Amino acid sequence: MIQFNKIYFIGFILIFIIEIVIAKYATGFIRHTIGDVLATIFLYCLIKSFISISTNKTLLIVFIISFIIEFLQLTNFQNLYPEKMEKYLRIILGTSFSIGDLIAYLVGLTLVYIVERRNTNNVS
Repeated sequence: MIQFNKIYFIGFILIFIIEIVIAKYATGFIRHTIGDVLATIFLYCLIKSFISISTNKTLLIVFIISFIIEFLQLTNFQNLYPEKMEKYLRIILGTSFSIGDLIAYLVGLTLVYIVERRNTNNVS
């Protein structure tokens, strides 16, 4: 089950760099929407870099993680971030719930599904 995959790891690193650039320099649509679309692809690549599981299972895991993080923003959770890491956790985990973010996550997951489907005959 644990197996390193170089291709997904390279994707993970490239998206990580793009996400850092977006977080540091972008605003508006690029930061709030494209960044969220890429976040699900980033998480997908991270998981697939180290664990050999099916596309559908990985998509489900990413869906669950993404939606849990978004729905936690409806709670007081962001006020519990450790002071030393608060700035970074607010950027990574967010601070306010948005239906638009959920849609962006679904777009990212759909893009992954389409690419994986094109690259392989078995997406299960």
